[in-house]
Amino acid sequence: MGIEIIALAFIVILVLIVVSLMLYNYSIHKKVETYSNLNQRITSLNVLQDFMNTLGESLTINEKLENINDILINKYSIKYSTIVVFNGAEYEIKASNVDRKHWETLKSLQKDPVFGDSIKKATPKYITVDNENEKLPYQKMEFGRAKCAIFFPLYVDNIYIGYWIIEGSKPHEFDKTDTTILEVVRNNIVTILKTVENQATIENTVRDDLFSGLKSAEYLYGEGKKTVDKYTMSGICMFKIVNLNIINDTISRKTGNSVVTAVSKYVKENLASEYIFVRYMGPKFAIVFSGVEGNGVTNFMKDMKQKVESLQINYEQDYYKNIPEDDERRNAQNVVSPKIRVAVATYYKGTALDGALKKMEEFIDSSDEATINNL
Repeated sequence: MGIEIIALAFIVILVLIVVSLMLYNYSIHKKVETYSNLNQRITSLNVLQDFMNTLGESLTINEKLENINDILINKYSIKYSTIVVFNGAEYEIKASNVDRKHWETLKSLQKDPVFGDSIKKATPKYITVDNENEKLPYQKMEFGRAKCAIFFPLYVDNIYIGYWIIEGSKPHEFDKTDTTILEVVRNNIVTILKTVENQATIENTVRDDLFSGLKSAEYLYGEGKKTVDKYTMSGICMFKIVNLNIINDTISRKTGNSVVTAVSKYVKENLASEYIFVRYMGPKFAIVFSGVEGNGVTNFMKDMKQKVESLQINYEQDYYKNIPEDDERRNAQNVVSPKIRVAVATYYKGTALDGALKKMEEFIDSSDEATINNL
């Protein structure tokens, strides 16, 4: 009887030990799971910070989106990542690390029935194969590249604008992936796309001016800013041909155009290649002297002002169209010289370039001073 009691006690102890180990293992599992979730959330925060840093860099829209895609690939160890956006006319790949030969397929996924429900319901769609010999439904000419994928439709203000798709190289690779974290990333991608929309508009509105041959002012806030922001400080200048309206009204419009052309050509020929010269608006022009201090700009523009105002531009033929053949004005040496008003300031990297130029424009439009003004 005593032996039976001892055996029973031993069994109870074993059961308690097993139960304790099971509870301990469960506790460890929960801690690991908690740590994993916490680590994923920390990664997501770091990704968001990296996104914000990328937005602040002096890059084009496409460069920013490529950088963002690279961040996603590296931070989440994703094999393939592709961002596709509808540009108003067609779907285009904004960023992808997939070989270009597959891009035609990747930018047509909205037509594939397998993703139709995902787009309608604005929910992710996960698809995978079960073995290496199968291929994903949307794959046409490829077998070995991707074996699973998660498709995330992108919406801005409830309007479908495209999708983000990540792909893995192994079957069921994303089975245990926390899609809630990836949905947060998806939302961040949408935020980025909304944020860069204004920059995209600016980049798309840059034009070459007909008479000056210069870029329009929008160039300064897009591609041009990449050059400007290589330096901590740069000199900025705005000048205005103050007698251009008078030339247009009292001589002729074509003569006024010739004045713009002559002034632009002369100034451009005397600027270093790293300086940015644009036609700001109408009779106003802007120059960014990349990496040059304001005093150096002032001295340069004093000399430039003197030489520009010594230019002599012949009247164009439209001036003579209403003048009689025997009028002595036809035999006169009819030339005009431009008069310019100049303002100079210092631009510091990270501050608002458009704000600084706006202040200079207001000064030039309201001032009657003929000297170089440092603001």
